[in-house]
Amino acid sequence: MWILWAVTALWAASFSLIGEFLAGQVDGYIAVFIRMALALLLFLPFWRPGRLALPKQLALAGIGAIQIGVMYLLLYHAFLYLNVAEVLLFTIFTPLYVTLIDEVVFQRKHLPWSWWSAAALAVIGAAVIRFNPLSDDFLTGFFLIQGANLCFAAGQVFYKRLPLGDERNQIHVFALFFIGATLTTGLAMAAFANFSMQPATALQWGILLWLGLAASGVGYLAWNLASKRVNTAQLATMNNMLIPAGLLVNFLFWGDQVDWLRLAIGAAILASAVYLASLKRRLN
Repeated sequence: MWILWAVTALWAASFSLIGEFLAGQVDGYIAVFIRMALALLLFLPFWRPGRLALPKQLALAGIGAIQIGVMYLLLYHAFLYLNVAEVLLFTIFTPLYVTLIDEVVFQRKHLPWSWWSAAALAVIGAAVIRFNPLSDDFLTGFFLIQGANLCFAAGQVFYKRLPLGDERNQIHVFALFFIGATLTTGLAMAAFANFSMQPATALQWGILLWLGLAASGVGYLAWNLASKRVNTAQLATMNNMLIPAGLLVNFLFWGDQVDWLRLAIGAAILASAVYLASLKRRLN
């Protein structure tokens, strides 16, 4: 679990950097492609294709394409219909999707009800923190975000269930994950990017280096490795811990206003969800 907490902190800080220095200045599709390409470069020196059979290589590349590539494509399109608060609100359903996909796709018919309860609590806790009135035209954006949530959830579950050997072996084949992600985000960039909004300053390039190598490269590797160590409910509930973590980072570093009562109540509910998820220690 400590790895999931560490990656949550890493991603919370990274979202803050995006909001302060990249959003509205660097095209989102270009930024995402650069992040994926940098992460791929990080893992290419470790790549040992012979350690994995071809069907599993294709599966791992497909997981990267779905978990990051298609997810980001849907997410950035959603911003055409939703404001930032609505995007954050509609991402809270991911824990339910993680649990649902694991049970239905992998025919795991006996997931404990406490795990479903933990996933539901994670949604409620995040809703307490993030709920705001909705705009009049939100339905299209809502479905786009749910598609993104499903892609991110599916990628986590499929990686968890794909036999890849020990953690050392996973490091040697993880380049495939970013090959899939880079190809998908590259196609998205070619189709939708505004190439007049490219990174232009040393600060922007520095942030993209951090996001590509640390947040994306190390972050996605660590998160996916940890997914194999924890049970489904723990993985599901941790998906929403980024919300209070991100708010705290924005307050500490940028002075953003925080509704402390809502944050405290929502964080307590989320912590209860994580605790409930951890009661059954067997891995699933």
